[in-house]
Amino acid sequence: MSSLLTKKSDSGPDRRRVAHLYCIHRHHSSGSFTLRQSGEKSAVYTDPMSARDFVHLHVHSHYSLLEAIPKIPELVAAAKADGQTALALTDNGNLYGAIDFYKECREHGIKPILGVDFFVAPRTRHDKEHRVDDHTHRLVLLARNEMGYRNLLQLVSKSHLEGFYDRPRIDRELMETYRDGLVAILPSFGGEHIQPIRDNVPARAKEILDWYRHIYGGDCFVEITRHPEIESHEKLMRALVELARKQKLPLVAAHDVYFLKQSDALARELVNKIRTASVLNRDFEQGAHDFSFISRARARELFADIPEAIENSARIVEMCNLKLKLGLWVFPDFPIPAKSSANEELRALAERGFAIRGVPETKENKERVDYELSVIGSKGYSPYFLVVADLLRHARDEKILTNTRGSAAGSLVSYLSGITTVNPIEYQLPFERFLNPERPSPPDIDMDLADNRRDELIAYVRNKYGEDKVAQIGTFGTMMARAAVRDVSRALGHSYGVGDRIAKLIPFGKQGFPVTIAGALEETPELAQLYKSDSDSREVLDLAQKIEGNARHVGVHAAGVVIAPTAVTDFSPVQIDPKGNHIITQYDMYAIEDAGLLKFDFLGLTNLSILADSVARVQERLGISVELDTLVLNDTKTYEMLSRGETLGVFQLAGGGMTSYLVDLKPTSIHDINAMVALYRPGPMNFIPAYIERKKDPKLVKYLDPRIEPILKNSYGVITYQDDVLEIAIKIAGYSWLEADKFRKAMGKKIPKEMEAQKEKFTKGCVAHGMKKEAVQKLWEQIETFAAYGFNKAHAASYGNLAYKTAYMKANFPVDYMAAVLTADAGDVERIAEVVAECKRMGIKVLPPSVQESFGNFTVMDDTSIRFGLYSIKNFGTGVSDSIIAARKSGGVFADIAGFLARITDKNLNKKSLESLIKCGALDELGERGELLANIDMLLDYHREHMNTPTDQSSLFGAAAAKLAQLRLEKTPPAALEQRLDWEKELLGLYISGHPLDKHKEKFTDPKKSIKHAREHARGLETVIAGFVESARINTTKNGERMGFLKLADFSGSIELVAFPRTFKECEALMRPGICIAVKGKISERNGESSFVIERAKAL
Repeated sequence: MSSLLTKKSDSGPDRRRVAHLYCIHRHHSSGSFTLRQSGEKSAVYTDPMSARDFVHLHVHSHYSLLEAIPKIPELVAAAKADGQTALALTDNGNLYGAIDFYKECREHGIKPILGVDFFVAPRTRHDKEHRVDDHTHRLVLLARNEMGYRNLLQLVSKSHLEGFYDRPRIDRELMETYRDGLVAILPSFGGEHIQPIRDNVPARAKEILDWYRHIYGGDCFVEITRHPEIESHEKLMRALVELARKQKLPLVAAHDVYFLKQSDALARELVNKIRTASVLNRDFEQGAHDFSFISRARARELFADIPEAIENSARIVEMCNLKLKLGLWVFPDFPIPAKSSANEELRALAERGFAIRGVPETKENKERVDYELSVIGSKGYSPYFLVVADLLRHARDEKILTNTRGSAAGSLVSYLSGITTVNPIEYQLPFERFLNPERPSPPDIDMDLADNRRDELIAYVRNKYGEDKVAQIGTFGTMMARAAVRDVSRALGHSYGVGDRIAKLIPFGKQGFPVTIAGALEETPELAQLYKSDSDSREVLDLAQKIEGNARHVGVHAAGVVIAPTAVTDFSPVQIDPKGNHIITQYDMYAIEDAGLLKFDFLGLTNLSILADSVARVQERLGISVELDTLVLNDTKTYEMLSRGETLGVFQLAGGGMTSYLVDLKPTSIHDINAMVALYRPGPMNFIPAYIERKKDPKLVKYLDPRIEPILKNSYGVITYQDDVLEIAIKIAGYSWLEADKFRKAMGKKIPKEMEAQKEKFTKGCVAHGMKKEAVQKLWEQIETFAAYGFNKAHAASYGNLAYKTAYMKANFPVDYMAAVLTADAGDVERIAEVVAECKRMGIKVLPPSVQESFGNFTVMDDTSIRFGLYSIKNFGTGVSDSIIAARKSGGVFADIAGFLARITDKNLNKKSLESLIKCGALDELGERGELLANIDMLLDYHREHMNTPTDQSSLFGAAAAKLAQLRLEKTPPAALEQRLDWEKELLGLYISGHPLDKHKEKFTDPKKSIKHAREHARGLETVIAGFVESARINTTKNGERMGFLKLADFSGSIELVAFPRTFKECEALMRPGICIAVKGKISERNGESSFVIERAKAL
């Protein structure tokens, strides 16, 4: 059987010619070949690849986004299990998984080959004509070396940025420009040459093959696949083999991989249906095509008649020798003055900071700065600090409020450089938790910004460093357990209720640890029973497990931005965010760091916007300048407010559970706030009662070892922060900082084997350093309970500082702060109602919207009242709002409804927006709601006539005035109170004119019978609550029984009611919106959501 060899030419490493002049004969007994060139005698050539076997070079992972299902570790494990020594990854049009794949292969002794299964435009990438340019061809390109990898980065990026039309597409121009260092494989299914062969136009197919050979030379291969189950495929392949041999192009054996086993074909088809939002045709299962990960043995069977095709797959492996240098970080090209250095500039910045920050230049402080600078400088991180310091300097100059969180607050250099907001000396924050000589990973400085101004800071970065050097980091939305169940159920054609019922039995994850379907089946008896008893549910759960955790779509990381010294595409492929216009990296936050770019965190935080807004309001209204960076941290009013539990709108301290603890604690210092921020999470929460008791009675404070006292003194002997655990490990168990950091990570992962190993190491260390074994056991139990969810101390100090600032503004400038909170929540009717209730409790009136007084945002009218903003009206655009405000500013308040309509010359004042204004009460001063609504068509006609009337001719003034006088509304009955309340609730999220429960007000005087009290104090206890049914939803169970889900509201809040079939049947007459009822039952917690399960109900 003949074969083809490739011989390197002398003209350079990236140019090859096909050695088609050679005829090779296999000696089956020896594994050698007879190599004979035309006119020469035979010679024996022992091919080092002859002992090699089939290699998968056309492989898709779940990063092909709903077109394939294998995860990268599964692919590598399958290759390893079959004895394969190399593997390629060629996802559709992207390199999302390239770095993960490269690392996984190297870790398991598999040679990684990076490639892409490209979409090729039928004309050019710039042509995007419907029905002409929709149909793409395919081309697989593999990186032979670093040059090839760099060219893949460019090709992928340009296919997304320039060629995207339904798919990211390359064209011949790009192929020719970025061809070096690449192996081209012309696919057997979608290759450009395939359709002409199918159409029996061999001349066209020959022309195409010639072009690809011209571009890629000896690095161009024709893919052959074998699919006996696909009709006419073998006939197509025979024609292709014949043509390739005529054109003297080498053949390569392949088997497109879209799933691991043939039994996964249905799951792969389902993800395709999820992608296209269609439903599975059950006939598919009868003739599913085989795109599984076949073994070498199966490949030898399929290609027994063309062994050179298998040999060429191994030969391509030998040609591909890409070595990536991962984890070598580079920094933006920050401008450094001549004859200076980044280290010198950072030192100068820190030294200037002593005076600016008011930090004493003591010997200890200077020594700490010297030590920190030596560590930062020796690791080459000074440019990173300078870049961040410059960003935050610009933010301060532009009055963009910021807060730097995380372990960076442990650095005095960071504080002096203006990077962080808390002094690490005052809070005893260790620098080593942030950065130490042994730490292998780079620093991570997380910047929080006012969310309404985040884009301004990113724009500054783009302007300073260059558009092409800045990108936001991509991230992947994955199909977690609940979502996978819903998606699979829908794609199988089941009703919404089937998937919803199963999904709701799967618990939510906690603290970043997701719940898997397998885990849920073990932990949730109801789900396990459903799996056993219901065949539909079993099928859904089985198939969902096959795709659980797979990437579903690409999005934008909430905070991550990279800034490169050269174009970002030198380090990562980029694309446009599918839901916006942001350029994002295809590598996620972990892969991009491996690729050499450090992540800069720009996290938009609403609380910072609220804080900045409230400070600006106080300055404008009262002329008081609040300097947040120099606030005293012992304000009595602030701590008294927190001790009363008035926490709504306060960063990190709001919510029922936290509020209850604060009322019990009675905080008196910033350390109390920091401790509560750190402790209020699963695990550490168990220590809150001890913290409170010891604060109240210092005699209760005890230490398991005297050496622990300096570490835990400020927290009354209670382990409060991650740093407490690390310091104990270092000072008592003898750990180094590197060992302590590994200890922290092991505790966080909660892997039993790692935990047991750490316990043994920790115990030995403590005992060796003089601690009693019994005491060590007690200490370990405390650490084990705490460590998995513990906050680091610097993070808690940063968040505690911000929490104090928000509490200070609420306590000292309540009306301005609450107006800022309302503005931030504009558009969220549920949240607005909550905040308005808090304002009412504080004695602040929230007035309804008014075209005579309202601005876009909520406006402070005086010390006790806030006017609703026009932007917060549902179904009402900001454009019309701005037109109303502009008209009022230029011409004063509106005399009547005719004057209003005549002066608002915005064409978007249409029926929907005018209805919203009328119903919510914004026009109450100009007319009665019922009358205005009944005459809305006349009002709109009047508005249109005025819009069409020329206003630039003085002779028309009289006519315009006459038109105003002609508007006569027909008299109609006024809108009923109940109707007005319904409108207000719908459009504003709250009741303005009264409350549906006003007629039963005397029954709601006991606060212990309120919904709010039940939520906070009666969980799991039988209790009675009452209220107004705002909405009702009736569902039918699988058994045909009906059950109800109602929303019940009183003066304190609202809650979901659940009436199971028996109760529903007994109380059916009450299961409807618009009535007032009392219910007896219990509050149930499922997946973090509260609901009230009804036992009995009666009308009020």
